Amino acid sequence: MKALVVDDDLALADVVSFTLRRGGYEVVAAHDGLTALERWESESPDIIVLDLNLPKLDGWEVCRRIRLQDNTPIIMLTVRGGEDDIVQGLKLGADDYIVKPFSPRQLLARVEAVLRRSGSAALTPGPLSAGSLTLDLSRHQITRADELLAKLTPLESRLLEVLMINQGQVLTAESLIDHVWGPGMADKAMLKQLIYRLRNKIEVDSSTPRCLETVPGVGYSLTEHC
Repeated sequence: MKALVVDDDLALADVVSFTLRRGGYEVVAAHDGLTALERWESESPDIIVLDLNLPKLDGWEVCRRIRLQDNTPIIMLTVRGGEDDIVQGLKLGADDYIVKPFSPRQLLARVEAVLRRSGSAALTPGPLSAGSLTLDLSRHQITRADELLAKLTPLESRLLEVLMINQGQVLTAESLIDHVWGPGMADKAMLKQLIYRLRNKIEVDSSTPRCLETVPGVGYSLTEHC
């Protein structure tokens, strides 16, 4: 597995790179946003650990440009720990968000969890269907009546997978967090933002959702109206 580490703090980039190498990953590094995009295109990493405060092109824009083309898993690793920053990162398509300072063991665990969720085409099961929706897990894309609706990030794909498997059942926020991120790896605010992103991709009108229902005080359910 190859990881791209993007951080303008050279000492910290070395720490992150050393941590990942000890975990068995091949590591390439970049110290500004433009170089990060060049390395992503030339090296085809399996995962990206991305700082936000970068010269030439900030991490927000790096993430946005990658998401326009591909679903390479992205973990944002940054000192910016405000709720607005976390929400922005998840909206742009980050698969996880870690606030510095961080534990090397936690970083490795989060990298492994994100890679498990993203999976590989060879190990991915066949398409899932619920109502008129079909989820192609190998391509991370959703169709309705054979018409492509959207490409999904690995995190969105994982969330929709568990909702489709349990269509018609109300799943608690805690159970969804455990399944999508792993125990203790996320909170309800992160789940809410992921639900928001998914609704924008599968609902006819996301302002009045009929497919992905919120059950106040309990959790969420994929209804028969999909």
